[in-house]
Amino acid sequence: MKKALVLGGSRGIGGAIGNRLNEICDTICFASSEVDTGNLDQIDNLIEQHPNVDVLVLNTGGPPAINFFEIDLETWEKYHNQVFLGFCRLLQKIHINNGGYVFLVSSFNIKEPNPKLILSNAYRIAFTSVFKSLSKMLASRKVSFVNIAPGPIKTDRLHSLVENMDLFESTLPMGYAADPDELGRFVKSIVENDINYLSGVTINFDGGASNYVL
Repeated sequence: MKKALVLGGSRGIGGAIGNRLNEICDTICFASSEVDTGNLDQIDNLIEQHPNVDVLVLNTGGPPAINFFEIDLETWEKYHNQVFLGFCRLLQKIHINNGGYVFLVSSFNIKEPNPKLILSNAYRIAFTSVFKSLSKMLASRKVSFVNIAPGPIKTDRLHSLVENMDLFESTLPMGYAADPDELGRFVKSIVENDINYLSGVTINFDGGASNYVL
């Protein structure tokens, strides 16, 4: 059975992915409180405990909405580590077995940046470029890199950004924000059906909410 490691896997999107992967993999989920991707000592401990996996899910809570001119140096450094450097460290040191998968849970704002989410835009876009490069470097071992860019998904994160959920959902093309389990089922289907050729892509999981063409 494949071994899967899911970060931020106690609830929300990470929890849904972990629950679904657990149906087909030996899955280990870590809550953000257990492994803070911004804490490099914790990252090194995780690498030591799990030096190789078949499926790695890179997921962490999104940076808060802060006015660009109010972001201090400490905050820049915190989310640089959490959303960028910690993930890079994991991909440098954890061996992904041949035919394995790396899933990144990013945001559809990487293609259509929200000016209210400067921190998220900056570091998620930066890591996406690293992720794309690695998809080519590990392609010879049939390791697939899939960047999932969620749009409106009913998580605590969305509730913190939206004042009136019913009104917000009424503005969406499909009339609803997706349940995290729908995304979990999608990830499971890729692994379960050995879909390896889907690599180096960013998939918008947004119910048609975005406006960009590509």
